[in-house]
Amino acid sequence: MSLPQTPYPTVRLMPKAEARAIRHGFPWVYANELVLDRRTKALPAGALAVLEDAERRPMALVTVNSGSKIAGRVMDADPGAEIDAGWLEARLGTALAHRERLFDAPFYRLVHAEADGLPGLVIDRFGDVAVMQPNAAWADAAAEEIAEALVRVTGAATVILNGTGRARGLEGLEERTEVIRGAAPEAPIPVPMNGATYMADVMGGQKTGLFFDQRPNHAFVAGLARGARVLDIFAHVGGFGLAALAAGAESCLAVDSSAPALDLAGQGAAASGVADRFATRQGDAFDTLAALGAEGARFDVVICDPPAFAPSKQALEAGLRAYERIARMAAPLVERGGYLTLCSCSHAADLSRFRAASARGIGKAGRRGQIVQTGFAGPDHPVLPHLAESGYLKSVTFRL
Repeated sequence: MSLPQTPYPTVRLMPKAEARAIRHGFPWVYANELVLDRRTKALPAGALAVLEDAERRPMALVTVNSGSKIAGRVMDADPGAEIDAGWLEARLGTALAHRERLFDAPFYRLVHAEADGLPGLVIDRFGDVAVMQPNAAWADAAAEEIAEALVRVTGAATVILNGTGRARGLEGLEERTEVIRGAAPEAPIPVPMNGATYMADVMGGQKTGLFFDQRPNHAFVAGLARGARVLDIFAHVGGFGLAALAAGAESCLAVDSSAPALDLAGQGAAASGVADRFATRQGDAFDTLAALGAEGARFDVVICDPPAFAPSKQALEAGLRAYERIARMAAPLVERGGYLTLCSCSHAADLSRFRAASARGIGKAGRRGQIVQTGFAGPDHPVLPHLAESGYLKSVTFRL
C-alpha cells in the first residue's frame, strides 16, 4: 500500500477533548476524543487526515485508526505537511544524525517511535541490517516506502520487517516477519557493546534480536563486577552478564527460560573470549531463584531484568507484586556488601512505584539496602516529554 496523496480528509476532535495537549506536543488522540462518525470510521486503518479542533480549526496532520484505542497519531504539527518519500527521508536523516554523534559503530536503535517523530515505528540497526517493527497501522501499510527511504538514508543492505508483539494486536494488525530488502542473514549477527560481543538473531529472536536500551546500565553494573561472582536472571542473549565478564568479573551464571537465547549467550561468551567463566541455567526465573536459595548459593552482584510485568494499567497491581516478589527472592542471594540491580520495562509502573515495590521485596527478605544508582534507557532511546510511555525503562541498583 502506498502513502496516500493530498488533499487529505479531515477528522475532528470532540467538543470536550483536550485540544491544548495536542497543540503543546502530546502525540495521541484517543478514540473517546475523536468524532467517530460514519465517514471517519470508513477511513482505512493508517489513513492520513487533517485533525481539526471542535471549532474546525486545523491542528495537525494525523494517521487514523478507528479500530484502535489510539485513534489518531500526530505525524506532523503542520496540518499542511505532505507525508511522502522526502518527508520520511528527512525524519530518518534527523534520527540518524543523532545516533552517529553517539556511537562509532552502526549498532543502535535508529528510530524510537513517537520520540523520533515516527509514531509507532521502531527501527534497530545491526551494521548493514535494519530491523523495523511497524507497530502502528500507517507504518505497516507504508512498510515498503519506509524500507526504501531507510536504504537511501543509511545505506542498509537488508531491511527486515518484524511484525510481532502485543502492540500490533492493539492496532488490529496481524503478525508477520519478512525480508523487505536484501537477504536474511544466514547466522546470528555479532554486535559489539560494552567490550563484549553479543549475538543477535534478527529473524527468530525476541523483538528485533537484541535489546540496545540497557547499554548504559550494563556498563554501570559491569563497573561493579570486577572480580565478582555475577548472577544474571532473565539474561536473554547475555545481557548484563557478558558486559560484566568483559569488565573482569570472576564468573557469571546466566538464567533464562529460553534455550535458544542461552545458546546465543554462550556463542557471545565464546566470541568475547570469556566462555571459561560463563555458565547457563535454563528455567523459570522464580523457580531458579528458589532453587539457588535452597542450595545456599551466594553472589556479589545479582541482576534481574524481567519482561514487562505491568504492560498496561489494568496489569499494574499484579505487576508490582511480581516486581516485589523478584526482589524478595533475589535479595537473599546477594552477599553482604554486594549489589542487586532490578529493572522494569513496564511503562505503566512509574519509577516511584517500581522502586517502592523493589524496596518492599528487599525488606521482606530481611535485608536492607541503599540505592546507589538509578538508570534509564540509553540516549538512542530518546524520551518524548509529553509521552510517559516513551520513557519506559527503569533500573535501580541497591547495595545490600
